[in-house]
Amino acid sequence: MDIFGNLVSGIANVATPENLLLLAAGVLVGMIVGIMPGLGPSAGIAILLPLTFQLEPAGAIVMLAAVYYGAMYGGTITSVLINTPGESATVASTFDGYPLAKQGRAGPALVMAAVASFAAGTIGAILVSVAAPALANLASNFGPPELFLLVLAGLIALVVIIGKNRLLGAISALLGFALATVGPAVGTGDQRYTFGSVELIDGIDFVPVAIGLFGLGEIFYTIYRGGHLEKPNRFSISLRTKGFWPNKKDFGESKWAMLRGSFLGFFVGTAPGAGATVASLMSYSVEKSISKTPEKFGKGAMNGLVGPEAANNAASAGAMIPLLTLGIPGSAATAVLLGGLLMWNLRPGPLLMEQNPEFAWSLIGSMYLGNVMLLVINIFFIPAFASIARVPFKILAPVVIVLCFVGTFAVNSSFVEVGIMLACGVLGYFMRRFGLSPAAMVVALVLGQIAEETLRQTMIISGGSFAIFIERGQSLILLAVMSVLIFVPIFAPRLARAVSKAITRNRLGPPSFKDGK
Repeated sequence: MDIFGNLVSGIANVATPENLLLLAAGVLVGMIVGIMPGLGPSAGIAILLPLTFQLEPAGAIVMLAAVYYGAMYGGTITSVLINTPGESATVASTFDGYPLAKQGRAGPALVMAAVASFAAGTIGAILVSVAAPALANLASNFGPPELFLLVLAGLIALVVIIGKNRLLGAISALLGFALATVGPAVGTGDQRYTFGSVELIDGIDFVPVAIGLFGLGEIFYTIYRGGHLEKPNRFSISLRTKGFWPNKKDFGESKWAMLRGSFLGFFVGTAPGAGATVASLMSYSVEKSISKTPEKFGKGAMNGLVGPEAANNAASAGAMIPLLTLGIPGSAATAVLLGGLLMWNLRPGPLLMEQNPEFAWSLIGSMYLGNVMLLVINIFFIPAFASIARVPFKILAPVVIVLCFVGTFAVNSSFVEVGIMLACGVLGYFMRRFGLSPAAMVVALVLGQIAEETLRQTMIISGGSFAIFIERGQSLILLAVMSVLIFVPIFAPRLARAVSKAITRNRLGPPSFKDGK
């Protein structure tokens, strides 16, 4: 069946009453999670994951994916109204969104952000429909050596791009790998680091770790930085207000920024480790650099809001490409989605679209329907979501903490896992405070077993020789990519400084000698 036929079939699978309700619920929950400062899609998916175990795999993943891209816009509401990004991907939306709100244009800003989200999400879904089958066919030729290198490349990209300190990022990833070694050894079944605990025989489940790091950890960190004491300015919004809807000038200023942000965000999102945060900041930089009126940026430029909004939503679609075709999560949120897929015995990777085409295309089809729902909900329920944004953090925090404990216990009725979740919550707080990366840790935990399994298979094939990694053409390409990821960030700043000095010398010209000096 061709791409169009598969897509139609996937949309039809989603368009059942049950799946449509799950999709709508996911979009709504994602919006609400995005509005809660400090949580974001990773925490929302992790907290809700235990509640989906009684659902069919397709419906559950459709709902969780809707939480993922729904949260992207939810964070925009707080960015515009109270100058507080719901999560890191909407930081760029505060630069011009909040100044627009202070000018009395909160309504047009939020409506244009909703339109940009819809356009970018739809463009992203179209590109996923085309690119995913092609990349899956290419990756189907990969063997264990290539899959192992892909895992390493994804982690290196995550460490390099996320966070300012790459050493701390690497330490975070190693912590995740360390947790992944608990339980049965791959190949032999020997128990490792269980300390006689029956609860740890199958290893440490990623659910309590993810809920602790992204749920409790974010709550603890927000309390530490004084988020429960903040009283930001708030703006009331009503659909009946004359200035609620954007005008022709807003659309005229934003249409090209919307398209640029959509394509830029998608391609940045496909790179493991880049994600929506990098895409939105890059889009803002691009729009400001090519604008004829760059002085308006930071003071209420509509294209300064629309470009990053389009980029972060397109990036969430682009992140599905490495997840579905390579089995490599590009962000913390997709790492949690990957964990959910593995728990339902669905192995993302090159064979997913061949062995489970109905599931894969249902997920892609849900992105089209989900974007339509988001557009309608975003525009007509803006006042309701603005009211949620006014709920004090001191009320939201206890609710989230209770959900963390209940959700963790509901998975396996294990008090040990509740303890692990609490310990990871404390760890998550210290990781945020001292610059480590919870995202890198969760991704490494999810990929740790895959990395160990593919490395063991590679060593069996090669008889224990690491030369196999340089004897295969595809492996050499991946090694070259990894080298670029490692060395370019190290030498690029030095090269830039050298070029800058050379340009400065040329502008000043050769030194002049006067009075014999």
